[in-house]
Amino acid sequence: MGLGALTLATEQGLPYWQAQGTILRGWALTAQGQGAEGMAQMHYGLTAHRATGTAEERSYLLALLADAYRQGDHADAGLRVLAEALAHMRLTGERFYEAEVHRLEGELRRQAVPDEPQAEACFQQALTVARRQEARSLELRAAMSLSRLWQHQGKRTAARELLAPIYGWFTEGFDTADLQDAKALLEALA
Repeated sequence: MGLGALTLATEQGLPYWQAQGTILRGWALTAQGQGAEGMAQMHYGLTAHRATGTAEERSYLLALLADAYRQGDHADAGLRVLAEALAHMRLTGERFYEAEVHRLEGELRRQAVPDEPQAEACFQQALTVARRQEARSLELRAAMSLSRLWQHQGKRTAARELLAPIYGWFTEGFDTADLQDAKALLEALA
C-alpha cells in the first residue's frame, strides 16, 4: 500500500485500510533507518487496526512489528510480539505468514541471546511450513537464515547445498532484495 493508497483510505474514511497503511508506512520507515518514527507509526496503526474490530492479518502485521524490533536490536520485544502472533495463529487458523513468523523468531533468538540450537529449530520449522504451503519466497528467506547460521558454524557446504536449489527455482525477480541477498550469500559460500 503506497502513500497514495493511505491518503485515499484516510480521505474516504476506510479505517481498516488506513490502519494497515500506517503500519506498512511505519515498517518502511524503520527499514530506512528512521526507527523511532517508524515504530511510533506501527504502534499507532496496530492500535487503530484493533479498534476496527477485525483480527484479519494480525499475525502478518505483528510479524512486521517484530521485524522492526529486530532491525532496532530489540530482540526481547520482538519475541514478545511474535508470541502474540503465534497465539493469534493458533486461535484463528490464520497461517499465511506462519513461515516468516518462525524465521523471524529464529533471527530474534540469535540476536537476543545467541541460542543457535533454538534458532536452527525455528529456521527448520520455517522451512517445513514454507514447503508445505509451497511459499517459495518465504522458503528462500528461511533457507537464507539457516544458511547464514550454518555458514557461521563452518557448515559452508551444507549451507550452499540447501540454498542453491531453492535459488535455482526462480526465473525472474532477480532485482528484488531477497534474490540479490541469496545470490550474494551463495557467492560467499562458494
